[in-house]
Amino acid sequence: MAVTASQVQRAQPRISELDALRGFALLGILLVNALMMAGPYALGGIDDPDASLVDRTVEGVVQTFVVGKFYLMFSFLFGYSFSLQLTSADRDGERPVPRLLRRSLGLFALGALHAVLLFSGDILMTYAVLGLILIAVRGCSPQAALLAAKIVYGCVGGLLLLVGLASLFLSDAEAADLDAELAVGFPDLIAGYRGDAAAVVRANLDQLPEALLAVPVMGGLVVAAFLVGLRCGKVHFLGDRADHGARLRRVCLLGVAAGLPGSVFMALATSGPLGPRWAVLGQMVGTVTAPALTAAYVCGMLLFMRTARGARVMAVLAPAGRMALTNYLSQSLVMALVFTGYGLARYGRLGPAVVVLGALVLYGAQLALSARLMARFRYGPVEWLLRTVTLARLPGAPAGDRGRADDAH
Repeated sequence: MAVTASQVQRAQPRISELDALRGFALLGILLVNALMMAGPYALGGIDDPDASLVDRTVEGVVQTFVVGKFYLMFSFLFGYSFSLQLTSADRDGERPVPRLLRRSLGLFALGALHAVLLFSGDILMTYAVLGLILIAVRGCSPQAALLAAKIVYGCVGGLLLLVGLASLFLSDAEAADLDAELAVGFPDLIAGYRGDAAAVVRANLDQLPEALLAVPVMGGLVVAAFLVGLRCGKVHFLGDRADHGARLRRVCLLGVAAGLPGSVFMALATSGPLGPRWAVLGQMVGTVTAPALTAAYVCGMLLFMRTARGARVMAVLAPAGRMALTNYLSQSLVMALVFTGYGLARYGRLGPAVVVLGALVLYGAQLALSARLMARFRYGPVEWLLRTVTLARLPGAPAGDRGRADDAH
């Protein structure tokens, strides 16, 4: 199924920073998805009257530092990897569009199965569909990609803020009544996820329309992150050994200054003491300012990985990033076994503090397992499957022949 480690040694070196950033992003994705899969009161969407102070604090911390940031990091890395796939197709003497369309189809199929069987909040289908935009603009210059990203972000961000401001016309009582109406369906949702396998699938299908409604909110920012990643890939930013320290530090500081206040406000509005009428505005402000904090995380990690300690951390994270798709799906599988009727049926029974602790344990286990697998194989199992679909052949060629480091990303 996979290429062995001895064959990997004959390949060109991978971009370790890219793999490590993926490994780091997996942690943020896991924390958010775990809380969403654990129960109906997900991340302050509707206030849980039984939540303890510890649970509210943990949820607020996740809201502030995690929610909305790491799927954008994955989006940036998706765009960057897209540029590497274009280079790979060119080196292989193949037309890139058929290869990339097959990859999008493979991602969509995996995402659809993921959403129906495990977690309705799947991101793969969104990436597969919005990734068609990258295919359409694949020949653009780095400058054009960055300009397009700014335009998309400005338009989408302005619209989201207008929606948030409009929500303030509701009183606290009216907003609370809307939340109460949504909470009416929670008993049926809980019963579904605690039921048998068929009930779990039905519950996921029932949640899909709501999940799809979130795509317009996040889709524009995903496209903007795609385009920024494409721009950075076209200029070989991560592969460039030049010293970008001053620029990275500047982006890191500006990102924290612009992004952290918005994230704090989001946490106060959705999980904190502000009234229900502020929840929508808080979510919109947090969403619009999230890219700034994401940029700070990326630049901060790149700076950190240049240090001796950071290099050791990079070595730990990179194997998980090499098989990020396998890890992403296996996270949902483990959580489905814990929270739904597939296994322990703990849906709605565990508070955020316990859920986050369990997610951290799972992440540690994934880091350890990924290191062992990537020491022996070049691809994770799902990566191997997707690559087979992408190339329309088995990816069994020796790493030094056609399996180059760039197209492995």
